[in-house]
Parts: sequence; C-alpha cells; structure tokens
Amino acid sequence: MSDTRKNSTSRRSFLAGSAAMLAAPAFAQNTSSVNSASTTQTERDLTEVVRRNISSFRTLDWQPYFDNTRGGAILVDIDSRAVHYWSEDQSIYKLYPSSVPLTDDLTRRGRTKVILKDPEPSWRPTPSMLKRNPEWPPFIGPGPDNPLGTRSLHLSWTYYRIHGTHDTRKIGRKSSNGCIGLYNEHIEELYEMAKVGTQVLLI
Repeated sequence: MSDTRKNSTSRRSFLAGSAAMLAAPAFAQNTSSVNSASTTQTERDLTEVVRRNISSFRTLDWQPYFDNTRGGAILVDIDSRAVHYWSEDQSIYKLYPSSVPLTDDLTRRGRTKVILKDPEPSWRPTPSMLKRNPEWPPFIGPGPDNPLGTRSLHLSWTYYRIHGTHDTRKIGRKSSNGCIGLYNEHIEELYEMAKVGTQVLLI
C-alpha cells in the first residue's frame, strides 16, 4: 500500500473514530430510554449540567484576573468552557464558547502567553496522544479536515494552543487532549485581534 493511500486511510479512520467518540454519549442516552427511570435521571443530570454551564457563561471584568491589558488579554475559563478577550485599550471585549480538555490530567491552568500565530495550522499528535490512539495518523496538513481548524495561537507551554476545530460538535464539551478549541469563525476573529505576546490565563 502506498504512503498516500495509507495516510488517506489513516485520516478516514481518525475522523470516523473522532465522530464515534462524540456520538457515544448520545447513543448511550438513547439506549437508556428503554428504562424510564434511568431516562428521568439522565434528563435531570443533563438539565443540571446545562443550567450550571449557562449560569457560568457570562461576561466578566478583566481586573480580577490581570494587572493590566497591555498587549491584550485572554482568559480561558475551563469550568464554564468560555474564552474571554480584552483589547489593550479595553474598547473590545469578546466572549466565545469553547471546548476544553477531556480530563483533569490533560488540563493545565495558570499564566502563559501567545508565542506564535499560525494562519494555516498543520496537526501532529503528541507522543502521548499517539500512545493512547496508535491508529491516528501522524500528520494532517492544513485544510478542512485539520483538527486545529483554520487558525492557531501557540502558547508558551509545549503542545498547548487555542485553535479552531473542523468538528463543531466539540464546542461546549470536554473533548480535547489539552488545547482550547473555538468555532473557526471565532478563532479567525480572535487571531486578528491577538498579538504575539498577548497574555493568557487559564483558570
């Protein structure tokens, strides 16, 4: 089998596997409907999650999180799955829904900054990602199937980025291996406003 064909097969397997992972909760919910008691509990759980997330997804002031907005400021609120941006002169404020890491082990919090702006990101899984998912392709170039979407902001922490996503079902979910994902139209907007050196805080 040629490398091109092998990469194409790997990419299809990767995309199919990603879709299956995201569809799994919905499938589990549908099969639980056989039992009305469990359905009621599931509905209660889902309603509580949605209610809690909506109440957390609100506008914020920058002052409790940053000493200043020099160079702009990005706040990533992992619990409410939201990204906040303030321009240096504070005339622009944006609030975006985001995807967040799947588990606490993959989650990093603290202060960092934008060190690189990538207008056409390509994707390589990290060694730990490949260890967990050996069927994933080793590389996907820029384009519609790229897991990093149409733009990427590299943070000073190795492998961590704020980026777009080709799979919009991930937004608002715990669905990443550590990065923060946005709708492509949102990362494109944030990309234009953020600068190399923009301060970032993940809480």
